[in-house]
Amino acid sequence: MSHVFPRHTKADLPVAVAGEGCYLIDSTGKRYLDGSGGAAVSCLGHSDADVTAAVKAQLDKVAFAHTGFFTSDPAEQLADTLTENAPQGIERVYLVSGGSEAVESAVKLARQYFLEIDQPERKRLIARRQSYHGNTLGALAAGGSPERRRHFLPMLIETSHIAPCYEYRFKGEEETAFEYGQRAANDLEKEILSLGPQTVMAFIAEPVVGATAGAVPAVDGYFKRIREICDQYGILLILDEVMCGMGRTGTLFACEHDDVRPDIVTIAKGLGAGYQPIGAMLCSGQIYEAVENGSGFFQHGHTYMGHPVACAASNAVLEALLGRKLVDGVGEKGERLSTALHAALGQHPHVGDIRGRGLFRGIELVEDRESKKPFAPERRVHATVKAAAFEAGLICYPTGGTIDGQSGDHVLLAPPFIIDDNQIDELVSKLSKAVNSI
Repeated sequence: MSHVFPRHTKADLPVAVAGEGCYLIDSTGKRYLDGSGGAAVSCLGHSDADVTAAVKAQLDKVAFAHTGFFTSDPAEQLADTLTENAPQGIERVYLVSGGSEAVESAVKLARQYFLEIDQPERKRLIARRQSYHGNTLGALAAGGSPERRRHFLPMLIETSHIAPCYEYRFKGEEETAFEYGQRAANDLEKEILSLGPQTVMAFIAEPVVGATAGAVPAVDGYFKRIREICDQYGILLILDEVMCGMGRTGTLFACEHDDVRPDIVTIAKGLGAGYQPIGAMLCSGQIYEAVENGSGFFQHGHTYMGHPVACAASNAVLEALLGRKLVDGVGEKGERLSTALHAALGQHPHVGDIRGRGLFRGIELVEDRESKKPFAPERRVHATVKAAAFEAGLICYPTGGTIDGQSGDHVLLAPPFIIDDNQIDELVSKLSKAVNSI
């Protein structure tokens, strides 16, 4: 009998015993193509010799030194590399152990920033519906997934949620994509004015929405307008790139596609590629200087932040992503995957939309393609597809509640950046069989 508290108490899971490139292997010897990188984590696959060597080498030096007393060479190197490649104005890196911690840190820093500059009335956070920002209470409050929030609503900080930028579902027939994006972005200004501009501290959004909506990118011009609104009302822009960042969309930071400058950006998942748990919150020099010249102390912290072994692993991951030019290849491989998905599923009666950027792709499943009618939620179509794919030896990331937290189903794909053409064909073939099981 297992004493592990699993994610789902009714699940009987196979035991993972080995990883080999794009595959995971269970205790029976069955091989699974990791078509979603777990949850967009394993960008380098499962057996990168350089990363494991870096972890071992760091363990021979020092495994842990609390950041209340020491810094470390791996942490300093990682911060240097990230800021050298970060969006304009981002100058400081706060290292944590995962995405939820990164988002918690971002929200708390936004609040403290306004305390430091003597604007204590700014305490309100605005996010978007159908977003996901993590499972700790602050991050969960920021997220716009009703099902994930439901049990914990009495415990969540007050957060306003505006409309997402979700072209397939919400663009009007008479609108251009640009016009729709401007309308969606202007929801932010309406909410700011409703709350009172002097009370709002930050707006948080994913450049490409991941888990809750299935690789939904913003339309051109949306984030440019969002930046204008934030600047107009003195509000911080937090971009959550925990899932879509670190090369996943074809550039190291996903916001590069939208040519938008965040004040704070969060990263994780691909930052450690699964070899160590690590995340980071990066902020502008302006925000850091407000703390430095004010109290001098960010009232926050985690025991394992800046962990030397995790930082050493992340340095090796970034060396692979940048030095081996793996990020440069994501765009081309993403187009190859997109082409294969459209060829196999583009006219499928239960596939409404195929979308995404780079190696971050989503397939929205519908009961009726013509009307975009979703399946009834009680059918749990996403679970059917997940089970069928897993049986066929494919790990993918299907989720329900795509449209509003209740209705809609999608499949998220985020394979390792080392995937080759034959493996792309294998992924699409096995996924097609799973979709045909609906």
